[in-house]
Amino acid sequence: MKVLLVNGSPHQNGCTYTALSEVAGAIEQDGIETEILWVGKDVKCCSDCGVCRGTGRCAFDGDIVNEFIDKAKDADGFVFGSPVYFAAASAQLAAMCNRVFYASGDIFDGKPAAAVASCRRTGISSTLDQIQKYFTIAAMSIIGSQYWNGVHGNTPDEVRQDEEGMQTMRTLGHNMAHYIKTQVAAGIARPVPELDKRTNFIR
Repeated sequence: MKVLLVNGSPHQNGCTYTALSEVAGAIEQDGIETEILWVGKDVKCCSDCGVCRGTGRCAFDGDIVNEFIDKAKDADGFVFGSPVYFAAASAQLAAMCNRVFYASGDIFDGKPAAAVASCRRTGISSTLDQIQKYFTIAAMSIIGSQYWNGVHGNTPDEVRQDEEGMQTMRTLGHNMAHYIKTQVAAGIARPVPELDKRTNFIR
């Protein structure tokens, strides 16, 4: 069993990484492997070229997207983290998610996911809402904690001083591990999906 954590910050070892590391530590305490992937600073935006519809992979190589898709196929859970920029997720994480979920949304079906946001002061709720929309359209189960999944601080050291935020991260990790263990152990098959129906309102 494994959980992939995505660091959507342009800073590889900054505040978002500090929060995700706390989540990962709790998951590993419960016996589940973790891996933190850094999105990086340069992520291409989706061009709606349509190539992925036939391949399940993005036509653009050279950044994290196809590497993540390959790893996600065998992962049991996901945590997507981002700093708060203008009450929203980072452009890098949004660009990655647009391409990943468009190219291979079916590989996430039924798997648990959580969003984590890091901010200096505010904007966490709207950022979490933005990230979680990817989960709901991919039929994922959203994992929560004891409070909104966020930490406060302008530096990693300040984030570590946010005792409630760090506790929230640990609780999130334990909740994620519990969900994965109980669902995998149950062995219940997912519902068979209906064939897609699309309704265009302008004809």
